[in-house]
Amino acid sequence: MSGTMADRTQILGRSPLRLYVAAAALIVSAIAATLIWLGPLPPHLVVMSTGAPGSDYSVLAARYRVILKRSGVELRLVPSAGGVENLRRLNDPKSGVSVSFAQGGLTTEAQSPNLASLGTMFFEPFWFFSRVEAGPRLEGLRGKPLSIGPEGSGTRALTQQIMTLNHIPPDFAEFLALSDQQAGEALLSGQIDAATLVTSWDSPVVRQLLASSDVSVVGFQRPDAYVALNPYLTKLRLPAGVGNMATNRPPVDVDLVAPKVSLIVRRDLHPAIQYLLLEAAAEIHSSPDIFQQFGRFPAAERGDLPLSEHAQQFYKAGIPFLQHHLPFWLAVFASRLLVVLIPLIALVYPVLSLAPQLYLWYVRRRIHRLYGELRLIEYELESRGGAATGDSLAQLQQWDGRAKQLRIPVEFVPALYSLRMHIALTRNQLARRTSPPD
Repeated sequence: MSGTMADRTQILGRSPLRLYVAAAALIVSAIAATLIWLGPLPPHLVVMSTGAPGSDYSVLAARYRVILKRSGVELRLVPSAGGVENLRRLNDPKSGVSVSFAQGGLTTEAQSPNLASLGTMFFEPFWFFSRVEAGPRLEGLRGKPLSIGPEGSGTRALTQQIMTLNHIPPDFAEFLALSDQQAGEALLSGQIDAATLVTSWDSPVVRQLLASSDVSVVGFQRPDAYVALNPYLTKLRLPAGVGNMATNRPPVDVDLVAPKVSLIVRRDLHPAIQYLLLEAAAEIHSSPDIFQQFGRFPAAERGDLPLSEHAQQFYKAGIPFLQHHLPFWLAVFASRLLVVLIPLIALVYPVLSLAPQLYLWYVRRRIHRLYGELRLIEYELESRGGAATGDSLAQLQQWDGRAKQLRIPVEFVPALYSLRMHIALTRNQLARRTSPPD
């Protein structure tokens, strides 16, 4: 019986500890699960594939780098031939590239399942400049040197698509792979007769060529047909005189077609970085020009790829509250802390609310268990006809010591006194039975 009493005492002593350990384990598990669900912190370094040095993509990427640096994020810029090579790098997870520009019409969701768009950012018109009279079927350029952009560039890709629509064979002219800057210089110096460019109105090369009296911009005679056949294109009108008002270049309005450029990211790019890029895009691309009004871009438009869920949220509600009002990294830590604390509070609050009742139940249970053990001693004595065992007094003494050590609320003090009185009565009875007669 002594062993049984000791075992029960150990169980009673371990009960609060087990409760605390279980509660702590539950809380730690909840925190760990939340952190795993949140994923890693945003990276301090993001790699962006840009374009040829001096190109629109390169110039704009440098502005993104300055803006992201304010938030302590380094944007590493990697030059490329243009949109085609940018998409190739983005689709290759080993390249390390997470973000780049790409014009519409270069990919599809099936071809780039791991990529998403942050929206359209600006128009990138298709420019066709020529030093000679090209004619309706470009017969004036047959066999002449004509730059259509380097391999991997958006200029070359769109030029080839337009050539295919018009059934222009690959040997129609001497097609050269010059960059925008090289093509512009060669065209102005007379080294080549024509060049196609896919770049924005703000490009210095475009401004030079439009202002020149030696070069003419060739418009599209059927722009609506091109747009109907290629929905990623938009019809634009270049007003007469915008290149040079003094010499009226171009001398007439010119119809152009233009893809929209999207900011493309890998789907696994951290949401906080996506919001940071979108915030930079709003600062960079919202200015007006001859083809767009203020605030036209960035736009929540699907191009070749669907909008990322974070871009959708940005266009609906803007930057998250914390990221809008706090420095970037502080906002990141604060948002993670809130996500951890909310479920933790939901878990801990009921426990804390029930803690007093659980504690009272536990104290009441301990006192009742002591009463139960005392009753077992009395029952054992009765079953032996009142004959006491040699260690009964020691056991009762031990129970009385444990009763003294109980730390209980005031409302349980009478119950504890009553228990100790019962222990004392039982001990006195045993003492009288075990003492020798006079």
